[in-house]
Amino acid sequence: QVQLVESGGGLVQPGGSLRLSCAASGTIFSISAMGWYRQAPGKQRELVATTSGGSTDYADSVKGRFTISRDSAKNTLYLQINSLKPEDTAVYYCNADVRSLPRSSVMNYWGKGTLVTVSS
Repeated sequence: QVQLVESGGGLVQPGGSLRLSCAASGTIFSISAMGWYRQAPGKQRELVATTSGGSTDYADSVKGRFTISRDSAKNTLYLQINSLKPEDTAVYYCNADVRSLPRSSVMNYWGKGTLVTVSS
């Protein structure tokens, strides 16, 4: 079993910055991919950024403002968020593809989310 726990959310003024963290724990052999998703009130969950094999991908709405990174030794994912806008307000969720045992199937896990509120 694997757990993902997000942290770092909070209330920030427009133009401000935050760094979100996602710590993975449990039975982990390898993590092939990790990502951040968000869900704003009344909207569907959407991809924010992903990292896999050293490459990164971002939603168009966050390019140039958000940076995803991963500390593989600590099984921790980060999202540096700069120049926050009110439309960034959402619950941010961590997601990971995890192999718990060698040659076993990859399982996908979600964290419970951390709330980011951007308001003046």
